[in-house]
Amino acid sequence: MIERYTLPEMAALWTRHAVFETWLSVELAVLEVQERMGLVPVGITADVRAKAAFDIARIDEIEAEVRHDVIAFLTNVAEHVGENSRFVHMGMTSSDLIDTALALQIQKSGQLIREKLSTLIDTVRRKAVEHRDTVMVGRSHGIHGEPITFGLKLLNWLDELERQQKRLDDALEENRVGQISGAMGSYSNIDPAVEEQVCALLGLKAARTSTQVISRDIHAQFFMALGSLATTIEKFAVEIRALQKTDILEVEEGFAKGQKGSSAMPHKRNPVSSENLTGLARLLRSYITPALENVVLWHERDISHSSVERVVFPDAFILAHYMLNRFNNVMNDLIVHKDNMRSNMNRFGGIIFSQRVLLTLIDKGLSREDAYRLVQKNAHTAWNVAGGDFKANLLADAEVTARLTPQTVEACFDVADYLRNVPAVYARFGL
Repeated sequence: MIERYTLPEMAALWTRHAVFETWLSVELAVLEVQERMGLVPVGITADVRAKAAFDIARIDEIEAEVRHDVIAFLTNVAEHVGENSRFVHMGMTSSDLIDTALALQIQKSGQLIREKLSTLIDTVRRKAVEHRDTVMVGRSHGIHGEPITFGLKLLNWLDELERQQKRLDDALEENRVGQISGAMGSYSNIDPAVEEQVCALLGLKAARTSTQVISRDIHAQFFMALGSLATTIEKFAVEIRALQKTDILEVEEGFAKGQKGSSAMPHKRNPVSSENLTGLARLLRSYITPALENVVLWHERDISHSSVERVVFPDAFILAHYMLNRFNNVMNDLIVHKDNMRSNMNRFGGIIFSQRVLLTLIDKGLSREDAYRLVQKNAHTAWNVAGGDFKANLLADAEVTARLTPQTVEACFDVADYLRNVPAVYARFGL
């Protein structure tokens, strides 16, 4: 069943309300640590925490005048807190707040993506086990090669998804950094110990060094991980599209009751989800370039990165989350046409078994060059004739039968022999 996707969790993390809530949590963490260290009077944190609030409409009103979002936010919070608001943001600069809060958003959003990826990995693993013995033809250059199983193809997908999971985990860990280092990152008005304790309180690591911002190569690493993940999903989607072609029809996306494929042609059942995912991968990859360009800032900081990040962060996270969900639905509902797989494999009288015939002739004393010529002649004759039959051609060829008995020829077409080592590949996955 095709499931309509909704975005309650992921989208909620990137609303303006969520952003300001995260900002407030950072400010309160700094205040709590400063109170612990005796830098502000005892009881200040409890008072501020009890009174702190914000109103987005009021923030917008203030920002229209001051033209600075952090100042507008702090001014509005101060209107709720009163006198003790003078201790809020003490010794900090705007990027201490923005970048540390962004790190928290990345961690929360990244975990949601990881959950979706884990679900997809489980689905692909289950399908790989289900189709361990589903025989099909392997292709190179789009041309029939030799027998494989559909499960073996899915094991390759599983392997790639698990690598993507490691890349995502590595990128999440690299992005688990905050900064509370003040203007220019020199701790001129705040103790480095505050930064260490605040980051620990928030589940982050303190950046080893920062300018006035956390270096954007860290963020770029995450976008490259998301772009790589999107490309893997596209790779699988393109394969499904290719295998769903009418003249191949080995797999097919699920088609819901009442679904229609074309306004003009009632017979159509199109791989629309896989096509959508192909296009969305292009979009998600496109965010890598601005993320890399954000690394290059003037001196200790400018804000050329800021406008970009307000777009690419929520978009990329929501898009990756959606793609994983949608592709998992594709895999869950995938129709596998086993009979078509076997029928396609046996076209032209089994020309895909040509290598086994080649090796058998060599084993019987024929040179590789002569054996290749002989096998290629019979294979191409089958290929070039409608309903051609490679096996029949071999059995009618005196040069072949002079060396191979009919039983030996027949043995060359035993698909089980081609797949005898598939269990060894599964064993590498503990399956």
